[in-house]
Amino acid sequence: MNAYNQLLAHSKKISHFQHLASITGWDQAAVMPSGGASARSEAMAELSLHIHQLSTQPQLGEWFSEAETEELDNTQQAIVREMKQEWLDATLLPDDLVAAKSLAGSRCEHAWREQRPNNDWSGFAKNWQEVVKLSQEEAQIRAEHFQCTPYDAMLSQFEPGTTSASLDVVFADVKSWLPDMIDQAIAKQSGETIIQPNGHYPTHIQKSIGLDVMNLLQFDFNHGRLDESVHPFCGGVPSDVRITTRYDENEFVQAIMGIVHETGHARYEQGLPRSLAGLRAGHARSMGIHESQSLFFEMQLGRNPHFIQHLARLSTGRFDSQQPNLFTVDNLQKLYTRVKKDFIRVDADELTYPAHIILRYEIERDLMNGDITVSDVPELWNEKMQQYLGLSTRGNDRLGCMQDIHWTDGAFGYFPSYTLGAMYAAQFMATMRQSIDIEGVLDSGDFSPIFTWLADNVWQKGSLYTTNELITQATGETLNPQYFKRHLEQRYL
Repeated sequence: MNAYNQLLAHSKKISHFQHLASITGWDQAAVMPSGGASARSEAMAELSLHIHQLSTQPQLGEWFSEAETEELDNTQQAIVREMKQEWLDATLLPDDLVAAKSLAGSRCEHAWREQRPNNDWSGFAKNWQEVVKLSQEEAQIRAEHFQCTPYDAMLSQFEPGTTSASLDVVFADVKSWLPDMIDQAIAKQSGETIIQPNGHYPTHIQKSIGLDVMNLLQFDFNHGRLDESVHPFCGGVPSDVRITTRYDENEFVQAIMGIVHETGHARYEQGLPRSLAGLRAGHARSMGIHESQSLFFEMQLGRNPHFIQHLARLSTGRFDSQQPNLFTVDNLQKLYTRVKKDFIRVDADELTYPAHIILRYEIERDLMNGDITVSDVPELWNEKMQQYLGLSTRGNDRLGCMQDIHWTDGAFGYFPSYTLGAMYAAQFMATMRQSIDIEGVLDSGDFSPIFTWLADNVWQKGSLYTTNELITQATGETLNPQYFKRHLEQRYL
């Protein structure tokens, strides 16, 4: 067996264990009884160690060297490239640093769950200081290997090929027009009449509507399912995708659109190339591209009035509501496009959301590069929150720098993916409109032309191409934030 085929076989072996780890993780978050947590954690740690050992076996380096001398076609070269990147990520860091970072992250996250509600910044900072220190050590090791800045080294784990220099340009442009657009949209909406949900919306009815919506979005229930969890997510594997949402019986807005969002993630997973199953090249391209699919479903499709007509049809008469005009297309459209300046990122609307992301990006960039320290974060957060959204978080860190889980375990470099995803989604839609009557397709109830375009241009590509190559092949150009700006202007102004 040549080196290339040995790499294929080894990669698929690792993939089988990752499959088990993914389903076990879903089970822990969605249905596992609380009493199983301790034993499950030990079992998952053992499985993770086994995967890490398989991923770092010494002969892999030899196989990569040999494979790079073999005659491989473009697809095979991409397969080796992606495998080698995964191998480098696994072997660059010393085992003691990986273990220390995992332990510090677990401690920080566990304590954070109580410290945040109590607004206990000083207690949180003691744990987080260690997470930041270890993350900076990781960033430095990666930076020295890849010859880049420490933050770019962390960013590349989520957005390969993206640099902070390019993000600085993109986000500076957004900051030049976003605050004024937010103010204009709020002023425009201030004169509108809107009916807010005010009743009882049982979970089982919300779930029934959600399943109908998933059918409309052509989710494959033979290879996936919907469940409930504290924090909505998409997990599992392409052949068995698990999505979750959370329900609030005092309103229905959040759960239904949350299902639309997670279904976008799921359709991407279900649409990945089956010929590359078990290989890194068959995975999603990046977190930004993954987020582009969920945001395409949620923002580009889900908040389009021609899609909302289906939500109105599916919801009308399902609840025992005393608000007869609550489920009209006009009212649902207003509910799903309401703009409000608020403190919490996960509750933010489409228009204010980029401000939350840019704020976090600028802080984590400077933190990883050593330009600021942990003690600087609360005040910097407050300054940027006032600058971008006109809100103060001074003395209220539970609504400020303690609100996200991402930093508790050192996921520095992740946040830009959200806004990059929104930009990619807008660019995909602008290109799609050149050949597809989007509103006509939405009116018909058969969204196949839209999904065929996504499958051909995004899903079936996996990670065979770089992000820039993928975007250029699909749209004719690399990332162009002007499509995102135009989308927001058309919807909100």
